[in-house]
Amino acid sequence: MRKLFFALAAFSILISSCSKPQDSKKQENNQNEHLVMATLWFQRASECRALYYQAFNMAKLSLDNQLLTKNDNTKPKAVVVDIDETVLDNSPFETNSIRSGKAFTRAAWKEWTDMAKASATPGSLEFLKYAESKGVETFYISNRDTSALAKTIENLNELGFPFADKRHVLLKTKTSIKTERRNKVLETHEILILAGDNLGDFDEFLEDRSTDFGFSKVDERQAEFGQRFIVLPNPMYGSWEKEVLKSERKLDGFEKENLRKKQLIGYEEL
Repeated sequence: MRKLFFALAAFSILISSCSKPQDSKKQENNQNEHLVMATLWFQRASECRALYYQAFNMAKLSLDNQLLTKNDNTKPKAVVVDIDETVLDNSPFETNSIRSGKAFTRAAWKEWTDMAKASATPGSLEFLKYAESKGVETFYISNRDTSALAKTIENLNELGFPFADKRHVLLKTKTSIKTERRNKVLETHEILILAGDNLGDFDEFLEDRSTDFGFSKVDERQAEFGQRFIVLPNPMYGSWEKEVLKSERKLDGFEKENLRKKQLIGYEEL
């Protein structure tokens, strides 16, 4: 009986030791494990929802103030908004990426956008409808590929967003820098407010983060945030991570995770 007990115990230890490396390897190969907390916060934290409401409430106040202030610009008024994580919530795509463990691909992203099932972010629809009631047009400037134009317009229209048409939805053609598309809007309209989750949604000046992660550039323009620039929360992805990873696109998930950890500031560095 004792021999049988020890044999079973040894077998259990052997099975346990064999399974651990496999679980560890599976974890290491998941390209998107770092997205878990960020996506969970975006979907489940009431604070995230509150930040969206706060941002669009500030946008409404700023819009009202600017409309009451007389200026010499007689062009029609407009607000410019980004789409993804600004007016549309794509966090289900991030969830799918986490569960599959696969790196981002354009094909996977197209599969999601073709569904046209993204929901509206909190407060975005109400703000843009309010702007419309004040005679202010909305232009959507997004770095979605132009092949997604029809489905993007469909998604926006299904949710009731105003001005969701080919004239007002400007997607990426040659470059992700949005200056040219903003200038196109400026040819016919005065832009009162720009809203987005990425600094590139506001001004090309803020695109370069090679010096101090772009902090000094943000400091230089601080008076415009909450007034002309309305920032929405997005911890899941963004241009900021390119500087953190030093544009090392070929690194695997484990190597990228190590780079992220190296950029953290602990009390040892203070």
